[in-house]
Amino acid sequence: MIEQDLRDKILASPEVILEDRDLMKALIAANERAMGANVIDLRGIAMERLEGRLDRLEDTHRSVIAAAYENLAGTNLIHRAILQMLDPFGFEEFLLNLSTEVAQTLRVESIRLVLESPQREADPAIDRLGGVLQVVEPGFVADYVAGGRNVPLRTVTLRRALPGTALYGELSPRIASEALMRLDFGRGRLPGMLVMGSEDPEHFKPTQGTDLLAFFAAVFERTMRRWLS
Repeated sequence: MIEQDLRDKILASPEVILEDRDLMKALIAANERAMGANVIDLRGIAMERLEGRLDRLEDTHRSVIAAAYENLAGTNLIHRAILQMLDPFGFEEFLLNLSTEVAQTLRVESIRLVLESPQREADPAIDRLGGVLQVVEPGFVADYVAGGRNVPLRTVTLRRALPGTALYGELSPRIASEALMRLDFGRGRLPGMLVMGSEDPEHFKPTQGTDLLAFFAAVFERTMRRWLS
């Protein structure tokens, strides 16, 4: 028998039992045992299926909310990095800021600007930039993005870092994933590429969205056109 105090509490607030999923399952199971093995409780079966659908909907709801927060956080990072990128007034300062403050904001270990040029003689100005600017032969960008495969070239490519790459200088052995953003500087100019490298192999993955990085690359591209004009 139920103690009188407990019985009075249940009668006073029956919704407490209805809102407790585990308690309701126990009561339904007890009711099924009382009915016997030769009775099929269709209502109980329907309830179990509804509970399963509710669990899946709740999981989907949590996943959608988590993705929305992640997208919002990523958008804020990109916006902050763009504002930092637009601060400098000189070209050298612009590039050095890219490899320091902007890289820290985007939480990557390295950012490199790759420019194709038919003339690759040594330039003291490039040496002062600490490796952030890499001058390569024409055709390098397309070959590097393709990675030896016959695939269509996209504006933004996310992948594991290629073994043996020297783009990141001393950091190259530690870079595990990279984001490649192809740059178009206008008619009559050779293409370029903005490269971000991370030590985390999961930081840049092909399954991730690229809209934010494409926007970042578009702003960078237009800023570079001003310096190259």
